Amino acid sequence: MLFASFGVLVFEATGGEVMAARVAVLFPGQGAQKVGMGKDLYEEYGFVRRIYEQANDVLGFDITRLCFEGPLEELTRTDRSQVAILVTSYAALEVARHKRLLETVDVAATCGLSLGEYTALVFANVLTFEDALRIVERRGAFMQQACDAQPSGMVSVIGLDFATVERLVEKTRGEGVLVAANYNSPKQLAVSGDAEALPRFEVAAKHAGAKRVIRLRVAGAFHSPLMSPAARKLAPFINNTTFSKPQLPFLSNVTGDFCDDPHTIKENLKKQVDHPIKWAQSIQKILDTGIREFWEVGPGTVLSGLLRRGWADYEVKTRNFCDVSSFAQS
Repeated sequence: MLFASFGVLVFEATGGEVMAARVAVLFPGQGAQKVGMGKDLYEEYGFVRRIYEQANDVLGFDITRLCFEGPLEELTRTDRSQVAILVTSYAALEVARHKRLLETVDVAATCGLSLGEYTALVFANVLTFEDALRIVERRGAFMQQACDAQPSGMVSVIGLDFATVERLVEKTRGEGVLVAANYNSPKQLAVSGDAEALPRFEVAAKHAGAKRVIRLRVAGAFHSPLMSPAARKLAPFINNTTFSKPQLPFLSNVTGDFCDDPHTIKENLKKQVDHPIKWAQSIQKILDTGIREFWEVGPGTVLSGLLRRGWADYEVKTRNFCDVSSFAQS
C-alpha cells in the first residue's frame, strides 16, 4: 500500500541531511477521562477556547463545564465521556500543530483506541472535527442505550496469552454472550459479556493462572454482540457523512492493519461498535514497519503504559501531550 511521504528533513550545521524520526501518533479511548482535562489548554490558548465553544454549539450542552468541573459520575457516562475525550484530544492535537511539533517528525502512522479512532480520522483529514463530533455524540448515546437494556460488563485479564483467553471464553460462555473484546497488548485482553457469563469466566481465568482479573468500571459489554443495536442505529449517521482518503497512514481497529479506502473505513467504523478491537495487532503492525517512537495525544497515559509493558523488548519511546506542561517540555 502506497502513501505519500510526510517526512521532513532536518538540516545539520554542516549542511548534511538527517531524516526526521518516524513517529506513530495515538489517541486514547473511553476511560481516559478525568475532571479538569483540557482546562489549562483552554486558559492558555484562544483557539482552544474556540474549539470547546464550537463543541458546545454542536452538541447542544455545555461540554466545557463537564470537562473542567465534572461531576465525575456524569463525565464517566458513555454518552458524555466519548464526546468529552474527543474534544479534549482534538484540542491537544491543535496545540501540537500550533507549536509546529508535527513538522519536526515523519508521522508514519496514526490510530486510536476505540473512540480514539475518530480523533485519528480527524488527524488524517478523513473527517472534519464537527462531523466526528456529531457521529461520536450519537455513538455514545446509542451505546449507553444498549448498556441500559441489559446488565453486562467487561473483565480485563492480565498474564494470559490470547489463545488461552479465547479458549476460556468458549468454555464458559454457556447460553449467554461472552467474547474477547479488546486485544490491548500481548498479555492483556478484555472480555465482554452478560451478567451471568462474566462471573464464570472470571473464576476460570483465575484458575488458569492469570496474574490479574479485573472487573472494569464500564457501563456494559462494549465491542460485543450486545452492542449490535447501537451499531445498527449508528450506521445511517456514518453513511450520510463524507469521508475522504486518509492523508496519513491510518490503521483500523477492526482489522489491525493499514487502510486508505474511505468506503472500507466507513464499514469498519460501523463494525467497530460490536466487533473486537485489535489494538495489539495495530501496534505490532506499526512496530513491524520499524517505528519505535509513539506520541499519545489526549488525556491520560493508558496507551503509553500498554506500549511500555507489552512491548518492552522493542525499547519503544513514548511521549504524552495532554496539558500545558507536557508541551512546555517539547
